[in-house]
Amino acid sequence: MQAIILCGGLATRLGDVTKTVPKVLLKIAGKTVLEWQIRLLVEAGVTEAVLASGHLHDVLYERVRNNYAGVRIRYAKEEKRLGTGGAIQNAMKQVNTSPFFVLNGDILLANFSLQEMLVRFDQGRVGVLLSVHVPDIRPYGEIVSDSDGKIQAFREKQPVCRAGYVNGGIYLFDQDIADAFPKEQETFSMERDVFPSVSNLYAVQTDAEWIDIGVPERLAYAREHFPRF
Repeated sequence: MQAIILCGGLATRLGDVTKTVPKVLLKIAGKTVLEWQIRLLVEAGVTEAVLASGHLHDVLYERVRNNYAGVRIRYAKEEKRLGTGGAIQNAMKQVNTSPFFVLNGDILLANFSLQEMLVRFDQGRVGVLLSVHVPDIRPYGEIVSDSDGKIQAFREKQPVCRAGYVNGGIYLFDQDIADAFPKEQETFSMERDVFPSVSNLYAVQTDAEWIDIGVPERLAYAREHFPRF
């Protein structure tokens, strides 16, 4: 099984921390973010990861090479910024398994097995998204799903502080997800340009420990508290 890890972003919100080191190579509790992610993927049967790289690609390649933490590594370097959807479309040229995982490169997850997503991946479903419970949905995109897990709506960042389930940045896709990509378009967003138009997407909800390290305060929190086994 294969996976795509999105790690080509500029990470400008983290300031000087990521001027010379990609987010995915930042150290958390003695391991890089990439090592924590590969650990999750290996438990689910993944043997090869395609790194959708861009910013600091040369640094990433020098540190990671073609084998890392027990999995084979390939690279899908973007020559211009493609957005989340365009980066996945570019990396899928090297993916021949179905289903396959996609992870945002700034996500940490503990006390959860990606096998749960595989179990929910029934025939005919284009994708299964991880939906994580947070006490304050305002910084994230909310996912609304029914009792069977079928996604009913995606809501952009909400103005009111309340608990809810948000997009966890971990996906399991069938190759048919490409049918929903905008035609003849290289740069696009999965969240805005693809997900709202796909009718058979499902969510797996979890209360597991999850941290998006994309801003300084959450990175600092992760370095102090993750993982709490």
